[in-house]
Amino acid sequence: MPPAVRPRLSARAKGTAALVVTVLIWAAFALSARALSSSSLLPADAALLRFGVPLLVLAPALWRRRRRIAAVRPATALKIACGAGVPFFLAAMYGGSLTSAAFVGSIVPGMVPLFVSALMAAAGKGLPRGTQAVGLALIAVGVVALVWRFVVPLNAQVLAGAGILLVASGLWALYTVGLKEMDLDPIGSIGLLCLPSFTVMALLVLTGVLPTGMASAAGSDIALFLVVQGLGVGLCAGLLYAYAIRSLGAERSSTMGSLSPVAVVLLAVPLLGESPTAAVLVGVPLITAGVALA
Repeated sequence: MPPAVRPRLSARAKGTAALVVTVLIWAAFALSARALSSSSLLPADAALLRFGVPLLVLAPALWRRRRRIAAVRPATALKIACGAGVPFFLAAMYGGSLTSAAFVGSIVPGMVPLFVSALMAAAGKGLPRGTQAVGLALIAVGVVALVWRFVVPLNAQVLAGAGILLVASGLWALYTVGLKEMDLDPIGSIGLLCLPSFTVMALLVLTGVLPTGMASAAGSDIALFLVVQGLGVGLCAGLLYAYAIRSLGAERSSTMGSLSPVAVVLLAVPLLGESPTAAVLVGVPLITAGVALA
């Protein structure tokens, strides 16, 4: 009898599976952004782990790709380095410290489809239409629902945090578009992101511009952020998201990635003791519905 033929997954199915795992890792990122405010680590320490661990693990592979990485157009490289590098990381961490895990998990990935669509439209690739346009509008309404209760009465801290998270979301949209523009495999894209980011962060720490608490930090905090930020977000999510972008496209990947708010809200209850507010219970379903339509 001929050997059984194993069914092969299509590139689209593999890309979708990679994006599902990425969404779960993003949820862990949102939770860690909020947990950093009560950690013995400082933002600079978390950033060094985030960008340094992938460089260490992938060093031999990155060395073999050094010429292809160096050949990336400067404009595209800048989108990668700023969109998911030090500016994005510090904005997400600081915005999370002023708000909640639900805000990080909702605003940062939730607004990316809108920013990506805006970038695509600015590049002359057309405006979203039909159900996609309705879905993007619902995502925007959901984010407004999240922050509305902090407008009256005014809570300047939370609104400032939400504004910073919007900046982080816009930067991530640049990263998403940049990934689609370059001709690098996922490992090469991680090197293009982490090498300049780690270099900049190390210089900021060594020159005293940013404080560090690594020497006196608790071992459990270092281990947590090493696993979540370094191995999870920096290595696994970087590889999987870049693969998903190449398989599914920038707009579809960013829109499907907006499902992470649901995971964040569900996980924040047992892990961080956060109770979903009425605004969260309204805003997150609207964002999710927008994702489904988009």
